[in-house]
Amino acid sequence: QPAPPLAGWVGFIAMCIGMFMAILDIQIVATSLPDIQEALAIRPDQMSWIQTSYLIAEVIAIPLTGWLTRVLSLRGLFVIATSVFVIASIACASSVGFASLVSARVVQGFAGGVLIPIVFSAGFLLFPVRGQALATTIAGALAVLAPTVGPVTGGWITSTYNWSWLFLVNVGPGVFAVAAAY
Repeated sequence: QPAPPLAGWVGFIAMCIGMFMAILDIQIVATSLPDIQEALAIRPDQMSWIQTSYLIAEVIAIPLTGWLTRVLSLRGLFVIATSVFVIASIACASSVGFASLVSARVVQGFAGGVLIPIVFSAGFLLFPVRGQALATTIAGALAVLAPTVGPVTGGWITSTYNWSWLFLVNVGPGVFAVAAAY
């Protein structure tokens, strides 16, 4: 049954923030891999795993999202996945070497992989038919916007602050999204 109009839109916007963070994270980190490599003294042959670990975990999570939604509910899964994404982001920012960063990226990627399809499911589950087109258009626009602004944003964050802020930028929006969705 569709949610009440205001509650549905508040929850949906919170979910869109989570999805945007998950997609943006891939791009902002890719831009600043040389800075991460230098800061953590990671060998060049290991660098691809910083992105690959995230993407593999994300690909594993996407098909599990339907089952996880049935087990935990739409809201429950979103709150848990976003909370895990934020905690994993903090762990990434706190990494002291290759192993700790890749381990945190796996957890972050799995949580992020859940956040992407759950938004599109929410567009159909939270709204009556007349609202579904607008909801999926908003989600689609944000899904396209994140990789577009990611490289510039990642470069700016790294040059203005440092590489750890590539991950810490997820904390504020993530906490807001969890609170709003809850």
